[in-house]
Amino acid sequence: MNTTTDSAPETLRDSMVDTVKESGYARSSGVEAAMRAVPRHAFVHEATLEGAYADIAVITKRAADGSALSCASVPTVVAMMLDQLDVRPGDNILEIGAGTGYNAALLAVLTGPNGRVTTVDIDEEVTTGARRGLDATGNQHVQVTTRDGALGAPENGPYDRIIVTVGAWDLPAAWREQLAPGGRLVVPLRWRGQTRSVAFVRDGDRLVSDRTDLCGFIPMIGQEGEQTGTIDTGGLVSLYFDIDQGIDPAALRGVLDQPRSTVWSEVTVGPTDSFDGVWLNLTATDAGTCRIAAEDEAVASGLCTPVIGWRTPAITDGTSLAYVTYRRIDGPERRSELGAIGHGPARQQLAERLCAQVIVWNRDRDHQPSIDAYPAGTTVAAPPAGVVIDKLDARLVLSP
Repeated sequence: MNTTTDSAPETLRDSMVDTVKESGYARSSGVEAAMRAVPRHAFVHEATLEGAYADIAVITKRAADGSALSCASVPTVVAMMLDQLDVRPGDNILEIGAGTGYNAALLAVLTGPNGRVTTVDIDEEVTTGARRGLDATGNQHVQVTTRDGALGAPENGPYDRIIVTVGAWDLPAAWREQLAPGGRLVVPLRWRGQTRSVAFVRDGDRLVSDRTDLCGFIPMIGQEGEQTGTIDTGGLVSLYFDIDQGIDPAALRGVLDQPRSTVWSEVTVGPTDSFDGVWLNLTATDAGTCRIAAEDEAVASGLCTPVIGWRTPAITDGTSLAYVTYRRIDGPERRSELGAIGHGPARQQLAERLCAQVIVWNRDRDHQPSIDAYPAGTTVAAPPAGVVIDKLDARLVLSP
């Protein structure tokens, strides 16, 4: 579908990388050089030439219902994760999720002629397309394998770097076992309703985080640890939570019709300020953290007014819940004050608890909690004020 435009691919590619850098990514000279060298349009035939170099995801395969099954990720997200991965010349790299093959081509540039890149995907149609794009761009040496990504590729390990380019709810044992001591694993990990690209470093059987960044990815097949349920009679407001939490949406049904308590934080944000750090910090301090999502009809009627309709942090406790909300502040700067709305018997307590975390976040907006990942079943105590999250293959320990 690529069509001729007035701009040459090289010019469009340079403009794409300039946009990525203006967003704060492609920090290393190696990542920048790789993105300027690899022709993205050769991997995304579904897009026009200009679309191939726009800072957008390109969907390359859809399910019968129209949902995305595979795509080329947004270039800024690609650069962000490569920054986290910190590839060195000569590294042996495993990629989980072959996609179009574009990311594997970037990895091949970063690791150089003495390195090795293996990319794995469960979908044969996806790996066939990746192989075609890699061959067309002179990357015949990249190994493409059709396999469940949860199994990794032990035949080529151990790996200095492992990067996962599909949304993962869990951390399969194979990824840790195939990672060399001191090696880095970068994975879009989902917990408590949010997805963060987490950079882990292997320390024995423990994976230790050193950076997390907000992202979104098509979920990995076969990991069903997140659950959802509506909490209003009209089916317009849903909670998303993890299987270890014991949250019962049925116990919360109708809670939004009960009296509300609203608490304001005196913390304000501008129209371009990110406040997702509130959510991240909540996951390390409150075991009841989850995600609330409200349809437009619920917001318009005033039934539920979360700060972002489809993805806002909330906390629950039995038959009560609270979520983050906002109100506009008069003035030319278009600022908003963050607060919390609570419903149910413990509504005031939960709203105050949630609002307190907004205030804590505001004291150091760049702070990130530490995340340690252990094999499932490992005996480890929750840190003071921290949270332990049990998944099927991993136990996460979050410290604020």
